[in-house]
Amino acid sequence: MESITNTAADVTVSMDSDGNPDGFEKVKSKKSQKRKRDAGEVDMDTGAVKRPSFPPISGDQLRGGADEMRKVPVPAHRYTPLKENWLKIFTPIVENLQLQVRFNLKTRNVEIKTCKETQDISALTKAADFVKAFVLGFQVEDALALIRLDELFLESFDVTDVKPLKGDHLSRAIGRIAGKGGKTKFTIENVTKTRIVLADTKIHLLGSFQNIKMARTAICNLILGSPPSKVYGNIRAVASRAAERF
Repeated sequence: MESITNTAADVTVSMDSDGNPDGFEKVKSKKSQKRKRDAGEVDMDTGAVKRPSFPPISGDQLRGGADEMRKVPVPAHRYTPLKENWLKIFTPIVENLQLQVRFNLKTRNVEIKTCKETQDISALTKAADFVKAFVLGFQVEDALALIRLDELFLESFDVTDVKPLKGDHLSRAIGRIAGKGGKTKFTIENVTKTRIVLADTKIHLLGSFQNIKMARTAICNLILGSPPSKVYGNIRAVASRAAERF
């Protein structure tokens, strides 16, 4: 007990004026260190840190010198329309987008390739979408909008993706989408400002993202069994709301 008391007294005597014992440093707690480190990081984030500025890259540098190619397969039933409309397809791709295009008779593919004259980086994608839209069954004039406008898209889905129908039930669902003489399909196209292609059980849509969404909802309701009159009312209400918003 006496030795313990003496040791405590020695420690008390050896404290300097700052309250620290001679030869020892006061250890800071980990919590206070972490707080200071976090505060330092916040100061660094809020400080005047310059963002890196990169100059725009030209088309030649981005392509890296190597020419890119896209291939669009053409099914047998689209050979004749492709042959008849080849000049309308060929002209905008070569003259407007500055690309090279050919139809490979062996592989039955439309091959689109970049060249030295190609300026726009997205030209190859636009041309591939344009040819794909025509192959899916859209008119050349409608498909041309994919080249002229940036915010247009293609979307495809199957009737059986919405509801697994078979036999006459599937035929009736496709008939509800088309309507008598194509009336229902034309009405949906005009109200939603889209283009629709019915190819057997496949449905292809061309338009802006919002318009495709409206048309898809209407078509899905028809597949599920809603009467056309109810679908007309719904899409007109949605279209009028969208028009007011913009």
